[in-house]
Amino acid sequence: MNHGFTTACKALLAALARSAHQHPRRITAAIATLLLTGGGGAYAVASLGPDPADMPVSTVSLPVQSLAEGQTLAALADDMPAFSLYRSDQVRSSDTAESLLQRLGVADPVAAAFLRKDNLAQQQLLGRSARLVTAEASDDHRLVRLTARWAPDDSGNFKRLVIERNAAGAWASRIETGQLQIGSRLAGGVIHSNLFAATDEARIPDAVANQVADVFSGSIDFRRSLRKGDHFAVVYETLEADGEPLRSGRLLSAQFNNNGKTHQAIWFQAPGARKGSYYQANGESLQRAYLTSPVAYTRVSSGFKMRFHPILNTWRAHNGTDLAAPHGTPVRTVGDGVVEFAGVQNGFGNVVFIKHRNGHETVYAHLSRIDVKKGASVTQGELIGAVGATGWATGPHLHFEFRVNGQQKDPMTIAQQSEAAAPIPASQRQAFAQVAGMMGSQLAAAETIEQASAR
Repeated sequence: MNHGFTTACKALLAALARSAHQHPRRITAAIATLLLTGGGGAYAVASLGPDPADMPVSTVSLPVQSLAEGQTLAALADDMPAFSLYRSDQVRSSDTAESLLQRLGVADPVAAAFLRKDNLAQQQLLGRSARLVTAEASDDHRLVRLTARWAPDDSGNFKRLVIERNAAGAWASRIETGQLQIGSRLAGGVIHSNLFAATDEARIPDAVANQVADVFSGSIDFRRSLRKGDHFAVVYETLEADGEPLRSGRLLSAQFNNNGKTHQAIWFQAPGARKGSYYQANGESLQRAYLTSPVAYTRVSSGFKMRFHPILNTWRAHNGTDLAAPHGTPVRTVGDGVVEFAGVQNGFGNVVFIKHRNGHETVYAHLSRIDVKKGASVTQGELIGAVGATGWATGPHLHFEFRVNGQQKDPMTIAQQSEAAAPIPASQRQAFAQVAGMMGSQLAAAETIEQASAR
């Protein structure tokens, strides 16, 4: 009898399990109905258990501290341990003491008054731009310490302005010197319109974007060949102060997928060598005899073609490339050579002529200043002046010419067709392979980041 009852119960439970699996929504609704039926359902369930009156009873007493007479929640909050609030931002040239502290979440009129009158704060903080500043505030938003950091040169050091109360309780400021630490960052992006829009969206510094354009300039025309959906990944150095990145450093590796073709660049400097360069993964050099542009990646305002001259009001050949750029933008030589002329010349205004080998010559006109002298030897990428609007110029830009045996040629074509530097020597292949393997792994990680952010 008991065996038969047990068998029947097991069969019933199995049937209920199958029904619950096949009709979960119906079972859920049934249970909800039972719960909502009120006292009858509750009584039916309760009646299956023992009578509460027959259950053992025990009493537990715990002391509870009550609020003292007149004590409030605010008073209790005063007994809580103090804590600090931290916030970082960049100084803006338009900042006042009040606007800077307000953006940092600080409400402290006394500290603001000190910033307004302190010489170091006036010289190194207010009126500056892009300097990293960190505020430590108390839990009532009073300033505890203000720290600003910047790197004034390429010495490998940074400056730290510290503003805090001294032992006597008065506000004081001081300048300290620290050593920059080198870190690295991974990033990736997708082209929707142009390179800089994509790097801005990916929060990649402009200095890194310029390096990407330079490194791949011999194989990718960033002004005419980019396609929507092209994507890239980069690994670059960061120069950090107290764990905070102050500025970007060298591009360490990059991968660019342009119109279905993949381009790679890896920075390699042999042990003991004074200079390094960029190479493809197979060891072939990406460095060419000439850069495609004497200024950082920018807009071409007038190419190598016929155009309507804006001053002479006639159609005539434009035997060079006009690169629109802000006044003062650095201008660099596109290749090794010797300064043949540096001075003022007719419509060119301030102009520099550089003689290269094989009868090649480059011209850099309308400069706001000239940083080289006639007869000086210059190397590729060396600064020779700055963009201006001298001579026959209607606005700041650089007029750039490339001449072969006295005849003007399209500088973009000449640069892309110029010969590449020597590949990795056999003696350095093993060391390069190790660097290439490490950079390949990091680029793969950067691509993963880019793909995840694109979803």
